[in-house]
Amino acid sequence: MTAYAIVHLHPADGPVEDEVLTYIERVQATFEPYGGRFLVHGAETEVVEGAWPGAVAMVGFPGVAEAHAYASPAYQEILPLRTRHLDGDMVIVPGVGPEYDASATAAAMRAARDRTAQQAEDQAQPVRSSARAAR
Repeated sequence: MTAYAIVHLHPADGPVEDEVLTYIERVQATFEPYGGRFLVHGAETEVVEGAWPGAVAMVGFPGVAEAHAYASPAYQEILPLRTRHLDGDMVIVPGVGPEYDASATAAAMRAARDRTAQQAEDQAQPVRSSARAAR
């Protein structure tokens, strides 16, 4: 299943450092051997809800294992070129297939929530019965 590495880079004060530009020049070569390709990079972000200072990049991979190219020696070698100058957050998330149905996810979440509530009620029941018996 396709996976995505999503990076939110926070703005830096001042002009872009040469090391950041070198990182940008070299980063693509670090994930291509894992089947990764840029899906979003260098585009202006339109914020439609909340706050999103900075930039976003997204790389698609064939799967979660390949998305862990982040840990590869090639990427770790260039990572300080960026992190010395830009803070950021990165997540790796699995994608969904064409058959995905959000309503099925909602139903599963509702059922899990209801089971948890029922278990909590069941656990509280003996305590109430014991309290009545003690009176």
